[in-house]
Amino acid sequence: MGVRKDLKRAKRRADLADRSRVELVRDEHGTVREARAARLAPAPTTGSTADLPFTNAAEAPDAVVLRRAEKGVWRPVTAAAFAREVTDAAKGLIAAGLEPGGRVAVMSRTRYEWTVLDFAVWAAGGRTVPVYATSSAEQVEWIVRDSGARFVVVETDQNADTVTTGTARHPEPPRVWRLDADALGELTALGRDIADEEVAKRRAALTPDTVATLCYTSGTTGQPKGCVLTHANLHAEAANTVELLHPVFKEVTGQTASTLLFLPLAHILGRTLQIACLMARIELGHCPSIKPDELRPALRQFRPTFLVGVPYLFEKIHDTGRATAEKIGRGASFDRADRIGVRFGEACLNKFLGVGKGPGPGLYAAWALYDLLVYRRIRKELGGRARYAISGGSPLDRNLNLFFYAAGIIVYEGYGLTETSAAATIVPPLEPRPGTVGLPVPGTAVRIADDGEVLIKGGIVFGSYWNNPAATDAVLTDSWFATGDLGALDEDGYLTITGRKKDILVTSGGKNVSPAVLEDRLRSRSPVGQCVVVGDNRPYVAALITLDAESLAHWLAVRKLPADTPPSDVVTDPRMRADVQKAVDYANAAVSRAESIRRFALVAGEFTEDNGLLTPSLKVKRHAVTTAYAADIEELYRS
Repeated sequence: MGVRKDLKRAKRRADLADRSRVELVRDEHGTVREARAARLAPAPTTGSTADLPFTNAAEAPDAVVLRRAEKGVWRPVTAAAFAREVTDAAKGLIAAGLEPGGRVAVMSRTRYEWTVLDFAVWAAGGRTVPVYATSSAEQVEWIVRDSGARFVVVETDQNADTVTTGTARHPEPPRVWRLDADALGELTALGRDIADEEVAKRRAALTPDTVATLCYTSGTTGQPKGCVLTHANLHAEAANTVELLHPVFKEVTGQTASTLLFLPLAHILGRTLQIACLMARIELGHCPSIKPDELRPALRQFRPTFLVGVPYLFEKIHDTGRATAEKIGRGASFDRADRIGVRFGEACLNKFLGVGKGPGPGLYAAWALYDLLVYRRIRKELGGRARYAISGGSPLDRNLNLFFYAAGIIVYEGYGLTETSAAATIVPPLEPRPGTVGLPVPGTAVRIADDGEVLIKGGIVFGSYWNNPAATDAVLTDSWFATGDLGALDEDGYLTITGRKKDILVTSGGKNVSPAVLEDRLRSRSPVGQCVVVGDNRPYVAALITLDAESLAHWLAVRKLPADTPPSDVVTDPRMRADVQKAVDYANAAVSRAESIRRFALVAGEFTEDNGLLTPSLKVKRHAVTTAYAADIEELYRS
């Protein structure tokens, strides 16, 4: 199994393993309360992230730094060509009236032009304001008005209409360009009379402390807040993760690193990933969708060597594998492969970490059989070359992580927020520990407060919320950022997230329950789509559960039921309820009986952005859901 050989080979390199060492601080009871990791990349004293395309062009003009999809072909883009496009777009923005410090909003799905625009805005001395492509007119109105953006680049006519509608009553509506109408070409033509020296002059005026971007939070409660991130923040994140991960990757694989970016560039994780790739000259491609049917063909064509995703991606790949097996009458075989994979992954990791003997002959033989039948198909789903992946955004189910390990893909979890420039912790590459979100990113410290809240300090931590000093003061104390998440550090400094502080439920019996543990495990099992665990001031814990649309279609097809079967019939079907009960039982296995889900309501439809129940980053708006389904919740507590 190649992935295990990679780890063994790399473990012999003590200098690589030492890159993830942390200093631990314990309380009087010997409990680890703080973990600190020294920075691997020095903090810059001059310049900014705007310099990256131009540094690459000067040092390695012919190096392929990006690949651009054109009619199904991934065309290479050299460092010199990319720097030229950035310069041309920057000149167009300057000609349009962008002043140093001015804001430019970008409302688009993930695509090549987004990356060009990000660096162009910086090279022109401006600040990028990312906006989710699915945002409503009301959301766009708030972000454009609050940020003071005078320019907006959108992807489609529909996006342009949303901006026009949202900003119609603004005293000075922003100027809008459309990527689908060749916005980059229009900017290039507009800036034809601006000298390259003007771009160089503006770029030279930037410093590490210059504001680079205003990234708005997802707004699960109230209006989104604009996180002010500097070029130093972005550098601290990108440079230190590159120094931690890239040398190990090169040592153990011998591959030229490449990745396909499909995370929204409106999300800080996608933004810092593109910066890190350009910094390390890792070939980067773009895919506008995370939907499996649209992403899979792109993965097969691009064939990345590593991926950065969210749990949803790994859950859907697993679910698709099972659905495919079930269609040909081998659902039970896939389930056995799942169980074998978890046991095999656990045994291999225990041996690697020195706490077990590894898989025995019988388990190894079972793994080899299912590698032929199942696991190699999982690798093929990811393009065939990927052996590593990073998962962030929310916890990844531990068993799912072990399943992917058995399939030859090591998934390293990370944890962070917009306020921490993306990852604040990450599982180190030579010391995997499924179920945790890893150690502090180099240059970062993680502390557990007396009430269990996770606090973060370091170069990655933002300085303020835009135009909101009260909100800033509420979360920043002596440079420590209070995340609002609850967690714990183990004996080696690995962080585990246990839930959101504000989401803790207290039953009428006085039991504190973290819904996140149950919800994360529920969502990892088909046919569950979204869910919300309830029980505050109630006698027991219950759940609202929706069905995943693809899983539902498959469920109906396998049972030879009409595709247009009314949702009301599906949610009351005893067979569907039995399948969902299995997912509930799986979630309950992680908690005590007092914390377990006693009853659940299957509700028709989905939680979506359109109905106001999901944020653009796919986080559930808990209060909105409990309000919309108040009657269903009451029914759960009727005897």
